[in-house]
Amino acid sequence: MRITIEGASPEFERKLLDLLAEHREELTVTVDTTWTVERAVDFLRSLTAAARLFARLVVDADDGLLGAHTLREHFDRGLRGPTVSLAKALTRGMREGWLPEGIEAPIAVVYGGPASASWRRADSYRLTSENVPVFREAFARLDAAPARLNWAAGEAPSAFAPAQHPAWGKKLIPPEGAPHLPFGRGRSVPRGSSPELHD
Repeated sequence: MRITIEGASPEFERKLLDLLAEHREELTVTVDTTWTVERAVDFLRSLTAAARLFARLVVDADDGLLGAHTLREHFDRGLRGPTVSLAKALTRGMREGWLPEGIEAPIAVVYGGPASASWRRADSYRLTSENVPVFREAFARLDAAPARLNWAAGEAPSAFAPAQHPAWGKKLIPPEGAPHLPFGRGRSVPRGSSPELHD
């Protein structure tokens, strides 16, 4: 018997895999580790802004292959930050269950020059040809979504945070000479007074 289940929730998938693990001797279980558009969207959404730019540049390149020298032009601090973020997002996705165990990294490094046991410089980065259309569609979906859907956890601004200028330090009350910020119903907090008294 062959069963294919698509669109299952992570909880359902976990329960099903637990059940299958109980009957391991009787069954052969394989998990689909191919990249789908939904998995790619989740993966891209979880990346830092720099890593998402890195992925976009590789995805938009001809046949998903982009030279490292071209990428370095976009990242003043080097490629280590974005590539580490890509690896951590992949690991996090498998650990949290929104990516299947054993899925391959979508973007792989291609080394050039002589092989050295100690260090080799990246020559280019490649997205496999079968994943290029998948990730292009994922970026198209992200671009079409409202910007607030692209915020990672903890990045969205709070509507409940008090108005505070960075120069004020940890005080909610502005010091003498600090710029006024609107506070509630279009009014400003008078200098040296508490906003709670002026609501």
